[in-house]
Amino acid sequence: MKRTRSDSTNKLERKTIEKNRRIRMKSLSFKLVSIIPDRHFSQPKEFLSQQDQIDEAAAYIKILTERIEALNRRKAQLINHGTKTDYVARTSSKPPILTVRELGHGVEVVLISGLSKNFLLSQVISIIEQEAAQVLTINVSRVGDSIIHTLHAQVKICRVGVDISRISDRIHEIISSNL
Repeated sequence: MKRTRSDSTNKLERKTIEKNRRIRMKSLSFKLVSIIPDRHFSQPKEFLSQQDQIDEAAAYIKILTERIEALNRRKAQLINHGTKTDYVARTSSKPPILTVRELGHGVEVVLISGLSKNFLLSQVISIIEQEAAQVLTINVSRVGDSIIHTLHAQVKICRVGVDISRISDRIHEIISSNL
């Protein structure tokens, strides 16, 4: 008798375990089918058997996997084709922007250029110093695909001053000769 009792207990346990497994699998398959767009199914979900729904879900997953692989190939292709020289050529096509302002006894020169600047900063400093000003600070910043050069200079002789238009013209000459 003990043997039959333990056998029947084991059978009940196995039945309960199997029942719980089936309930869990049904819930998981319902969740899987619910996240697949309706437009992917050949017929309404309600008319398909559970096995057909799972087959449709597997086909949809295969389509998504192929799409991801194609997009990854395209991304790698774009990264390989977008070499650094292409990038520099695209960004350097913008002409540099120059602003020269007088600030009391000082001068501020702001020069915005592409990543491959077409001038030497030392030439700009030389022009400013030749025009009777002494460069005090230079700030260089990168914003996106542009480089911003900001130079602050002080007039050497306050009574004489500085001709801002002459500085601007000479810097423009340097920039245009190097384009």
